[in-house]
Amino acid sequence: MSSLLTPRQAEELHKSMIAYLNATNHPHIATSLKDEVGLGETFDDATSKKYEGLLEKKWTSVIRLQKRILDLENKNIALQAELDSGAITSSNRRNTDPQTWLPRAPARHTLQSHRMPVICVAFHPIFSSLASGSEDTTIKIWDWELGELERTVKGHTKAVLDVDYGGPRGGTLLASCSSDLTIKLWDPSDEYKNIRTLPGHDHSVSAIRFIPSGAAGAPSSGNLLVSASRDKSLKIWDVSTGYCVKTFRNHVEWVRDVSPSFDGRWLLSAGDDRTARISDASSGEIKATFLGHDHVIECCAFACPAAYPHLASLAGLKKPPPTSSSGEFLATGSRDKTIKIWDSRGTLIKTLNGHDNWVRALVWHPGGKYLLSASDDKTIRCWDLTQECKCVKTIDEAHNHFVSCMRWVPGVIKAPVTNGTTNGTIINKEEVGKESIRCVIATGSVDLSVRIFAA
Repeated sequence: MSSLLTPRQAEELHKSMIAYLNATNHPHIATSLKDEVGLGETFDDATSKKYEGLLEKKWTSVIRLQKRILDLENKNIALQAELDSGAITSSNRRNTDPQTWLPRAPARHTLQSHRMPVICVAFHPIFSSLASGSEDTTIKIWDWELGELERTVKGHTKAVLDVDYGGPRGGTLLASCSSDLTIKLWDPSDEYKNIRTLPGHDHSVSAIRFIPSGAAGAPSSGNLLVSASRDKSLKIWDVSTGYCVKTFRNHVEWVRDVSPSFDGRWLLSAGDDRTARISDASSGEIKATFLGHDHVIECCAFACPAAYPHLASLAGLKKPPPTSSSGEFLATGSRDKTIKIWDSRGTLIKTLNGHDNWVRALVWHPGGKYLLSASDDKTIRCWDLTQECKCVKTIDEAHNHFVSCMRWVPGVIKAPVTNGTTNGTIINKEEVGKESIRCVIATGSVDLSVRIFAA
């Protein structure tokens, strides 16, 4: 019978089976299998240790995939039944349009395993993995589609304050930072092994972000990471070596948050000095300073280019900046309970009032029409940029306690095409290289849980 496996795959399977038999106390069968497949001389204790548990993990993965397929088949049947019965209304269709989708209660999943407040969350850019960091010093990795805990990652000795996925082309890393003054890099492809620890900050490391590789002249090729700290500094790290390559001291108090522009050219930072600043990621030179909040700024975020037309209209501009231009607009959220929207020159465009407590997280809708915010008042609010930033939706009691963080799942980048075709299928040239919007957000809370809101 012809094998479905390549010789390399067959060898891996045989090694996994032998390691399983050894681990389950069947040495004679393991020895017979080794001799039968010709691994008797090369399969030593180190090899057995390497492959121990692999067969069980693969088996449980298959079961989870089967469960996922079954769930999707049932969902498909239910949706088809709704479609046939006419139960799907135009309102439902609008709610599932990625360009206008907004989260709605109840959450699809409530993920519980942390023993202390959840401080941060981050989505894997490709797979359905979500990382959450907590005051309990651990990082939890979840399958957000299934709502299941995949693993617990341990290594920090104090609260984990931020997490982010990114890294060089050809591989994705998870970065985490902590009150223990360190940044750690983990390899998702090797069971989240800690591959590097980056010391250097003199106080708690509040926020980290991988700096995207972008246009010509951008300082990053995907290897750089920026961190913000209570020691009043921003540091840029080369993740391939672990070295700190630059230190910027552009604030006079605790730097709470940092956000790179989409091309890696600019860094937006904010903190306890009640200011936000745009700095050149190469030189550290301050491009603009934003003054106006009456309290600590907890969060900041550059606007996505899709929002430029709406923000330009709010700012009274005749035409929006080109979408290839980065760092044109931004938003800040503060303990003064307000959100402020600015242009890149430091001009205040709009102040958004509505939250009853600290604003802890801001996310720009990838479709460009909305700004989402999360707060210690336990709500998520959705602000419509086309209606003078009116709050058009509020999820009350999004959590049972303060909402501490929020992230939108990254878009799926469409494969580049040649001559307007991909795999023989003709597509619009305007779609080449664009990202498709995935309608999923994750939030974390002092109530110890992570929640997934999805279409």
